[in-house]
Amino acid sequence: MPDQNFFAGVDLGGTKVNVTLLGEDGLFRISEMLESPSLVSEGHAVTLKRMEAALKEAVDRAGVEMRQVKAVGLDTPGPASVDGVLATQGPANFGTNVWSRFPIRQAFEDAIGLPTVYANDGNAAALHCHRVKFGRDASSSSMTAAVGTGLGGGIVVNGQLVVGRSGFAAETGHVVLPSNGLLEPGQPLPRCNCGREGDAESWASLTAIRNNLLPYYLQKNPSHPLWQVDDANGARSKQVLALGESGDPMARKIFEKQAIALAVLFDIAMQFLDLDAFFIGGGVMQTRPEFRDWFLAVVRRRLPLRDEQRGVTVEAAPDGDMAGARGAARLALESWRAH
Repeated sequence: MPDQNFFAGVDLGGTKVNVTLLGEDGLFRISEMLESPSLVSEGHAVTLKRMEAALKEAVDRAGVEMRQVKAVGLDTPGPASVDGVLATQGPANFGTNVWSRFPIRQAFEDAIGLPTVYANDGNAAALHCHRVKFGRDASSSSMTAAVGTGLGGGIVVNGQLVVGRSGFAAETGHVVLPSNGLLEPGQPLPRCNCGREGDAESWASLTAIRNNLLPYYLQKNPSHPLWQVDDANGARSKQVLALGESGDPMARKIFEKQAIALAVLFDIAMQFLDLDAFFIGGGVMQTRPEFRDWFLAVVRRRLPLRDEQRGVTVEAAPDGDMAGARGAARLALESWRAH
């Protein structure tokens, strides 16, 4: 392989670490998810070794040498500071407080001996989505929302990630939404794990289905077959997506509610930022084309736009679960070029 420079993206999650490699020519050298266990429950030292091993595996898989890797981009679940110091409570899905205030970026940089830059996973994915569609266009702006266990995402304005003074900007999943058009008569206001009532994540996430939407709609559908499913470990909520794909009316109602919630969130963002595009990622987009197209159509239909904004797009996020690692690699390349 030509002796060019490469940039790694390391996506550290609650159960897996995924790594990719980006050439200075702008081409990714790993086309699939390259995952290994992150073992975050075993503490910093174990996880850092897992991350380093995963990076070396990616370099070997791509057929390049470690000396060709000039910088690394790291992303983790938020919240965390701009410089990659995890928040006091640690990442929400790590399940242990040993990560409280841990300087993950600095620790990984010290472990591998390579310049390392940081973004939370939502911001990394948002950067990748934006670059795929708009490249380095400095006049374009977009928002990404990833519907997973929670509701992650990020915002790019005029070609640059919005991170804020301390790194906690663009936590769009915790924007409280007006309940008009979302809340049905007799339906309790959903509550998020963060403690807020009626925020976007309490409507549009797997946790929202398990804690809020499914209990409400099951009570309205006493003959639904999900009543026969043992709900240990949230087994019922995990089946809702497959039911939605197959056209089950109750499941479709749940996902319609999630799509409307995203449209309300996007409308709020439009009033502040007048964006060019919205990207939706997560499990709802990694589905059958019919379901994915239906979901996107609901969001588009419920997003009020002015005549002058009719060119704004709502589309599936590119590259699915690889977006985080790919965005982190892009961040490493762009940071290296800037210096």
